[in-house]
Amino acid sequence: MMRLIAVGLSLMTLSAQAQSVAELIADGDAMDARLKSEEALAFYLKAEPLAKDDASLLIKIAKQYGESMTAIKDDEARRKAGEHALSYAQRAVKVAPRMADAHLAVAICYGRLLDLVPAKTRVEYSRLVKQGAEQAVKLDPRSDYAWHMLGRWHQAVATMSGVTRTLVKIIYGGLPAASLDEAAKCFQKAIELKADRVAHHIELGRTLALAEKKTEARQSLERGLALPNRERDDPETKVRGREALAEL
Repeated sequence: MMRLIAVGLSLMTLSAQAQSVAELIADGDAMDARLKSEEALAFYLKAEPLAKDDASLLIKIAKQYGESMTAIKDDEARRKAGEHALSYAQRAVKVAPRMADAHLAVAICYGRLLDLVPAKTRVEYSRLVKQGAEQAVKLDPRSDYAWHMLGRWHQAVATMSGVTRTLVKIIYGGLPAASLDEAAKCFQKAIELKADRVAHHIELGRTLALAEKKTEARQSLERGLALPNRERDDPETKVRGREALAEL
């Protein structure tokens, strides 16, 4: 009898913890929907000790740390926030290696860190962006942001400076094939999957501008700028869009 009572109490404790985790995550999601990264992160971090192997929660934490970087002015502090994000994304991959969003989170984290690390590290991180995005697309071909990250990789490598290309050649013996045309195709695929995401249109426009396709670039940039802000990065993305539009 006592054993049954003990088992019952144990189950009740687990149930209460599960409910608490669900409530904390729901509260975090509500803050995330309002673009309040700091508040969302606080709820998610409270839930983490009760759900250490929840890959979806780890991805949510990585997202908040990553998005918080937009409000941080100091480069060292931004890098640390980015590294926190990356550590959670990598944990998510370890817990759920077949989850596309986990690999995508890793790719996004490396992408956010590119401008905050030395040139040699930047080259390695660029390779890992491509690796993570390709794995995400393989696991979920309908992941619009995975296609977006592939587009960003092609865009960045196609416009890489001569100095960086030389460094890549020394370290890796050369670069994988990349082109602005391929970047544009990736962004167009992303738009097909999610047409209301600001970043897809802005980055397609910037890519077309780099390819000297000014009319198409203007159309894409204006579409992106006309969309409402729905994500924490959208204002920053629109700044890049307005700068590209002004240069056409």
